[in-house]
Amino acid sequence: MSTLSLSPAFSPAPARARSTVRLTRRGRLVVFMTSLFLVLGVAFMLAGGAVGTDEAGQPAPTEIVQVAPGDTLWGIASEIATDGDVRSMMSEIERLNALESAGLSAGQKLRVPVVSD
Repeated sequence: MSTLSLSPAFSPAPARARSTVRLTRRGRLVVFMTSLFLVLGVAFMLAGGAVGTDEAGQPAPTEIVQVAPGDTLWGIASEIATDGDVRSMMSEIERLNALESAGLSAGQKLRVPVVSD
């Protein structure tokens, strides 16, 4: 007669001994706050190298245009845009005048970039 022998193919690893050191709720909070302050400190130190100069910049040359009845921002920008890029000129006029929309009123004065030929 023959004998059949079975050996297990997988043997579980022995369990590791658990550490006796445990963090309490206060300990976890201390570790978290320390980590947070460390990250914020590094962020502030890196942000301290912001780019800036002691000299004032040169403002872009502008002129004042009074809006006539029937004028639109698109029309004014298309007259000024020498390169044909009307949308960028519109956004520049909106930025210079802190406009919230493209709506204009007759008699309104707008600061527009000077046209250089």
